[in-house]
Amino acid sequence: MAPVAQLVIGPAGSGKSTYCNNIYQHCQSIGRTVHIMNLDPAADEFAYPVSADIRELISLADVMEEMNLGPNGALLYCMEYLEDSLEDWLSEALEGYGEDDCVIFDCPGQIELYSHHSAFRSFVDQMHAWGWRMVAVYLLDSQFITDGAKFIAGCMQCQAAMMNLELPHVNVMSKVDLMEDKSLLEPYLTPDHRDLAGELHAAMRPRYHKLNNAISRLLDDYSMVSFHPLDISDEDSLAYVLYTVDSAVQYGEDADVRTSRDIDLNGGGGGDG
Repeated sequence: MAPVAQLVIGPAGSGKSTYCNNIYQHCQSIGRTVHIMNLDPAADEFAYPVSADIRELISLADVMEEMNLGPNGALLYCMEYLEDSLEDWLSEALEGYGEDDCVIFDCPGQIELYSHHSAFRSFVDQMHAWGWRMVAVYLLDSQFITDGAKFIAGCMQCQAAMMNLELPHVNVMSKVDLMEDKSLLEPYLTPDHRDLAGELHAAMRPRYHKLNNAISRLLDDYSMVSFHPLDISDEDSLAYVLYTVDSAVQYGEDADVRTSRDIDLNGGGGGDG
């Protein structure tokens, strides 16, 4: 079997680096080796050991200073520079990994990189050409459920990333450990977007109702977006999410057969994207 890589993506502040760190710690506790590479040129410091760091190639601070760009423009420049350096820097970073290895890529939080920019699509295509099995892990902050408009926007961004990258996709609702009442999350794991459109109708002027209905129909017609909750304070929740991600790319299928019955189902919910 080919080696496996997780592409950890999602909006800024959704908990991507926290996910990487907690999955790393969980794997350490069960005797499994994973390697984490940083693809965020604006990253500051890490709570986990980094196997490779894009800042060795290019950093946001240097681009902002030398090119006189703002942070958003500088980040796009960095990603385009990475796109042009895949066969050099990335190829060297991945040297020596074998079929049993798993690499996790901690990615930037600029959402257009995954929805319509070419950089990460080129990244995915190159990884496939080298024989890697890829899965996208899309994180969305669970606090989005408190605002119907924000949650629907998050779902649309998620769907756009799924359609652009064309990868096996596991959507994760992050920061569940910060919720006082976790039962509130249940309707949003497999959301009924028509109900969400109704929430928007109540909060917005009638002139926007047709738009709300059109957006909800778009999401329902594709029926691609559902979520798994992640409570990083709960080892069973971490185990379930990791099992779901592994299953999406058949990681470890040559080992002892595992099913969801082997994982505490209280740690999981929702469905794959």
